[in-house]
Amino acid sequence: LERGVEEHQALSGPFPGPFFTPSSPGPSPKPQYPAFPIVPWLWLSGLWSGGFQRVKRGWVWNQFFVLEEYMGSDPQYVGKLHTDLDKGESAVKYTLSGEGAGTIFTIDQTTGDIHALRSLDREEKPYYTLRAQAVDIETNRPLEPESEFVIKVQDINDNEPKFLEGPYTASVPEMSPVGTYVTKVTATDADDPTYGNSARVVYSILHGQPYFSVDPKTGVIRTALPNMDREVKELYQVLIQAKDMGGQLGGLAGTTTINITLSDVNDNPPRFSKSIFHLRVPESSAVGSAVGRIKAHDLDIGKNAEVDYNIIPGDERGTFDITTNEHNQEGIIILRRPLDYETRKAYTFKVEASNAHLDPRFHSFGPYKDTATVKINILDVDEPPVFSKPSYTMDIHEDTQLGTTIGAVTAQDLDAGSSPVRYSIDWKSDLDSFFDIDPVTGTISISELLDRESIAQHNITVVATKVNNPVLTSRVSVTVHVLDVNEFPPELAIPYETFVCESAKVGQVIQIISAKDQDLPMTGQKFSFKSPQEGLKSKNFTIKDFGNNTAGVVTLRKGFRRRTQEIYHLPVVIEDSGLPVKNSTSTLTIRVCACDSDGALLTCNAEAIFLPVGLSTGALIAILLCIVILLVIVVLYVGVRRQKKKETLMTSKEDIRDNVIHYDDEGGGEEDTHAFDMGTLRNPKAIKENLFRRDVKPEAGAIPRPAIASQDSADIQNFICQRLQEHDGDTSAPPYDSLATYAYEGEGSVAESLSSIESLTGETEEDYDYLNEWGPRFKTLAGIFGDLKTNVNLEDVYLFTSLS
Repeated sequence: LERGVEEHQALSGPFPGPFFTPSSPGPSPKPQYPAFPIVPWLWLSGLWSGGFQRVKRGWVWNQFFVLEEYMGSDPQYVGKLHTDLDKGESAVKYTLSGEGAGTIFTIDQTTGDIHALRSLDREEKPYYTLRAQAVDIETNRPLEPESEFVIKVQDINDNEPKFLEGPYTASVPEMSPVGTYVTKVTATDADDPTYGNSARVVYSILHGQPYFSVDPKTGVIRTALPNMDREVKELYQVLIQAKDMGGQLGGLAGTTTINITLSDVNDNPPRFSKSIFHLRVPESSAVGSAVGRIKAHDLDIGKNAEVDYNIIPGDERGTFDITTNEHNQEGIIILRRPLDYETRKAYTFKVEASNAHLDPRFHSFGPYKDTATVKINILDVDEPPVFSKPSYTMDIHEDTQLGTTIGAVTAQDLDAGSSPVRYSIDWKSDLDSFFDIDPVTGTISISELLDRESIAQHNITVVATKVNNPVLTSRVSVTVHVLDVNEFPPELAIPYETFVCESAKVGQVIQIISAKDQDLPMTGQKFSFKSPQEGLKSKNFTIKDFGNNTAGVVTLRKGFRRRTQEIYHLPVVIEDSGLPVKNSTSTLTIRVCACDSDGALLTCNAEAIFLPVGLSTGALIAILLCIVILLVIVVLYVGVRRQKKKETLMTSKEDIRDNVIHYDDEGGGEEDTHAFDMGTLRNPKAIKENLFRRDVKPEAGAIPRPAIASQDSADIQNFICQRLQEHDGDTSAPPYDSLATYAYEGEGSVAESLSSIESLTGETEEDYDYLNEWGPRFKTLAGIFGDLKTNVNLEDVYLFTSLS
């Protein structure tokens, strides 16, 4: 009742007096609020202070309250609606509409009592807005206008505080003073913060003392213990509780966890784990390599644990250096100079380790550095021989005799054992074996003749090997320069093309000449030029030495004429300045040329005198050659044409003599008198005039007798006379002696005529191509019959076939 009165006084002013209407039987009746009329009216309340007084006040009627989370079995009574028109005669009916009407809230139509049908949750919905009206129960006519009112769900403490962002993570530097801010936590309570203490939260620490504290109202967490050391304990887990009802007994509570980490500060110096570090380093270690590692430990982390290492100046003499490994903060000792066990066997120096990032707050703790001693013992290693020089250079003349020593190399074993050394030349560097080396002494000699003009410099490699350990070798480069010897005479630098103008004057320099030499030019070497001394001196030209390795060709007279002499030859003697002196004689060819008035060259050819200007000799020769070729072609063409028009009695292939000779391998031809009497082929008159053979010695009794003419030979005589007339009147007969045949077989033969002469008139032309298929012996015959369409004497053919 007190709580309800307080709420009503907060909302509506002073309450006139407690009205109580039991909503359900039970031992603990709940406070109820009076029924409000639908039409506005005023309650008058009085306060007794020494006497009764009435004060007229206004009253807000249109708001009802209902407790949340009601757990009773009967509907919860909310309030009552009443109108002045209701006289208790059941003539008025009350209606309810709006949020939850009929489902959450119900009204008694006759009495106007409002009940909640189910339990309500303020956190789900804090209030409901409804509308009420009074109507006539019979006619449903509104008796009053519809009025709106609110039913508010009254809060109870049914929600505990919650940390929505937990669990939390925070960090605070180590060694922080008491009260250093760490973080802030906030808990929220879903209850109504405007009503009672249900939502008033108080914070406290359940776990984490005495290191941290929390403000009970704000939730700010601070350090509560000084000089907390991260190196002792780094992580703290703090349990914070938030309790409502102002922390009173019976309030609800929620908790969260905060993981607090102490961040590092540079409050610890680096420290070496021992004061002396012993290292052993082989003397063969390469310069720049890491030969050892040391480490100073720092309890801090991150950049606060970064360590710088330095070698304190001492007796190391710059042989070693030290750097820091950024990953593990180790000190890496680096070799800066080569080590030699035979020279020095141990080194000792001090190394200082210090922090790179200092915190001024902790300077009072002492120096943030530490020192340690490093002792390095050098280990002896069997090393290859060492040459006395990094490279060798030797000079030798190119004409030096074989076997001559040109120099020597020296290597020795510096190890304690001092093994003997043997020398050799790497064959890859001297493929032609120009040099030899003594394996014991290392002297180098010539084994092949050297020629500077072929190879001016030889680069060979000498290998030194230890006798007791052949695997260990050293190499050195030897450069041999081949010095030049004056063995080549000088000669003209280029083949000069010298000319002199016809109008040249006496003493005129017509050509500047110089010389070259295949030998290597020496410092101050010079060439001299002169004319040969023996014989008569030239009356036309002379050589003038200018003294600067050049000379000039000078005319001794004037008035040169090409028609008289076109070319002059001038010998030149050239000497060099080498030892021994070499000289040579070269000949300059000087042509006489036509020049203009300024001395510019016009032409140097003799035939140009007779040729038109502007046409060269080569062009004229080409033109003449073309004309000759054309004339030859014309003559040949005319000759061929005439030959075709004036054909001889028979062609060369048809010449009986040629044919007989062609078949000499079978019958012997004309010379074979035993096989055939060639006399029958000759003119009987010619036979009588030439009774002896010219190719054999005549014998006695071998003189032929004159042929006896047949008594009956009129046909033969007629034939011969006819043939004779034909030959005498033949205008196409060749101008040279030729053979004319008068063969005639006569008439009256049983086999009739075997000649083919008469076959030309009555018989058709026959194809003799089949003769080509009879073999090489009938090749000539096939050619003759193949030309029957030309003017071929068939009698000759017959005679040829008879001879064949």
